Amino acid sequence: MSSAPLPPSPFTDLLARAGAFAAASLRYWEPRRLVFNGVLALVVLGHVVAAWPGVQSRLTFDLALGLFLLAVLANLCYCSVYGADLFLQIAGLPDVLRVGRALLLGVGTAFAAALAHLVAHLLFGV
Repeated sequence: MSSAPLPPSPFTDLLARAGAFAAASLRYWEPRRLVFNGVLALVVLGHVVAAWPGVQSRLTFDLALGLFLLAVLANLCYCSVYGADLFLQIAGLPDVLRVGRALLLGVGTAFAAALAHLVAHLLFGV
């Protein structure tokens, strides 16, 4: 009993396109996560270096756990870029996608760096 394959439905076409969009988002954003995390790490390390003589006594395991938690939260916030990226891909305008992605990366990283600066200033006093 052989049956002919069913023709693709609009739903399977939509799933295939969504999968391609998600793969494109992952290929673009995941390498840039290293840049994002590197900028945040440099901001915090800059505060630690600037306040070094007085910050030694505040370096505890609890502070390290708190910084780890903040790093995890920053990376969860980074994941919000996927929603905007998928919207830009669905729009189907490659120039808007290219400029929009760069703008999202720049503004998002700058915003996260400003928050990291604020938190590091409150923690380390510099």
